[in-house]
Amino acid sequence: MTGMPDHPSALWRLLAHCRDRPGINASVFSYLARRGANIVQADQHVTEAAPGEDPRYFLRAEIDASAIDASLDEVAGGFGEEVAAPLGMEWRLLDAARKPRVGVLVSRSEHCLLELLWRSSRGYLPIEIPVVVSNHDLLREQVEAFGIRYEHLPVTPDTRAEQEQAVHEALGEIELVVLARYMQVLSRDFLDRYPSRVINIHHSFLPAFPGAAPYRQAFDRGVKIIGATAHYATEELDEGPIIEQDVARVTHRDFFSDLVRIGREVERSVLARAVRWHAEDRLFVHGGRVIVLR
Repeated sequence: MTGMPDHPSALWRLLAHCRDRPGINASVFSYLARRGANIVQADQHVTEAAPGEDPRYFLRAEIDASAIDASLDEVAGGFGEEVAAPLGMEWRLLDAARKPRVGVLVSRSEHCLLELLWRSSRGYLPIEIPVVVSNHDLLREQVEAFGIRYEHLPVTPDTRAEQEQAVHEALGEIELVVLARYMQVLSRDFLDRYPSRVINIHHSFLPAFPGAAPYRQAFDRGVKIIGATAHYATEELDEGPIIEQDVARVTHRDFFSDLVRIGREVERSVLARAVRWHAEDRLFVHGGRVIVLR
């Protein structure tokens, strides 16, 4: 009798990308089939070739590993040697049951933060939030009610570097940083610590009405839709690769306060979707764009 598989759950997740060529799917899926894997969901995308570049292949697959008589590490080792190396593939094989640790940064507005806390506490977001960091001490009670540590780290223009270092230390071992209306511009040094792992929510449908007071700008212009944009943060303010966007219709009958309320509802849902997709390994950043494999 063979030993029991040494893997923590029966569902694994394969993420891979490489230069496109014939036979990639055949190589990937035939190897997995030989190991006893059952592909329960798969999505792929091949980019349009830019001038001077080859098209690139992206794959996300979920694997029922219950019939595999080997550990995840053993299967991954074989995949790397037999499939990934010949194809020049960048890849990961993961336990789909894992929950990435997420640190949340927030300033004064609580709506996006509370949406993330509520969804994660109910199991609707597959993440763990060990800490919330704020430059204001206004939301401690709401955060600690969820049993989550709250760190107040105030900042001034003269203390920005020291405060960012303190934020980094407070976050600890986390996989993703979420800016839930954190009204501070992060430095390149800070962002470089979390490449493509800082998600921001922008309170407008970029690129319209960027910067300060977007709802006032929108109201004054009599807009008919308002929206929100979730994107990976970069050194260029509000210019990072876009993950998700959504809009809501408004009319001349809506007051300024209505636009704020509606806009915040859109922000909450857009940010939550972006965080979920990142946590579920659905996002690939390529050439300044985000590919979302569903």
